[in-house]
Amino acid sequence: MIKAILFDLNGTVIDIYTSESDDNIYRTTANFLDYFRIRITPDELKEEFFSGVSTQKEQSQEEFPEFDAVKLFENIIRRYSRNDQLPVAPEVAAKVFRAAGRYKLQTYDRVIDTLEILRHSYKLAAVSDGQPVWALPELHFCKLAGFFSPVIISGDYGFRKPDRRMYMTALNKLQITPQEAVFVGNDMYRDIYGAGRLGMKTIFFHSNQGEKNCCGIEADYIIYRFEEIFNALNFLQDQSRRS
Repeated sequence: MIKAILFDLNGTVIDIYTSESDDNIYRTTANFLDYFRIRITPDELKEEFFSGVSTQKEQSQEEFPEFDAVKLFENIIRRYSRNDQLPVAPEVAAKVFRAAGRYKLQTYDRVIDTLEILRHSYKLAAVSDGQPVWALPELHFCKLAGFFSPVIISGDYGFRKPDRRMYMTALNKLQITPQEAVFVGNDMYRDIYGAGRLGMKTIFFHSNQGEKNCCGIEADYIIYRFEEIFNALNFLQDQSRRS
C-alpha cells in the first residue's frame, strides 16, 4: 500500500530557470561585495566560483558529491576582504548571487491544488538536489513549504541523487519502507533510477527540464501534466493490491 509520495523540487513542482554563465551575475555580485570593501572583479569572482565548486567536489569522498555554496562564498570573502572579520554573511552573498542569476521562479500549473488534495491521503516529502540557502526560500516563495515534511536538500549532506541515502533519509524520517512510497521526478537518472533501484514506485514528470532518457531506465508511469498524478497513483495502487 502506498503511504507517501516523495517529490523532487526544481523541474517537478517548481518551474525555475537560473544561470551561472551570464557575466551580469558576477558583475552584480561583485558590485554588492564592493560595498563591504571586498575587492574582487567580476572575472575573478567567476573564476573563484567555478574553481571553488570543482575543488569541493574533487576533494569529496562521495560518489555523487554536492558542493556547499555558503562555504564557497565564505572562502571568497575571506580571501578578498580587507577585514579580518567577515564583513558580510556568506549566506547573504550566496543569496545575492542566486537572485542575480534567477530569471524564472513559479510553480507548474495545478501544482498547489493537486498537492492540497494529495496531502489528505498521503504523507508528502521533498528530496531534491540543491543548496538549502537557495532552495528553502524558493520553496516558501512558491507557497509550497507547508506541503512537505521532511525536506531533504543535498547541500545539507554533501552528496546528491542518485545516492540512495538521499531517499532513505526521507523514508526513515517518514518511518516507511521504499515499497510504501512513490517518487515523482523529472530526471530519468537522478530521480527515477535512484528511487527505482531502492524498490520505490516511480512517476516521471515529462516537464521542460531534466534528462528524459538514460540507459534504458523506465518509470512505472509517465505524466505530462502535473494533475495526471492522480491517474498514476490509481494505477500504482491497483498494481500494489494485486501483488
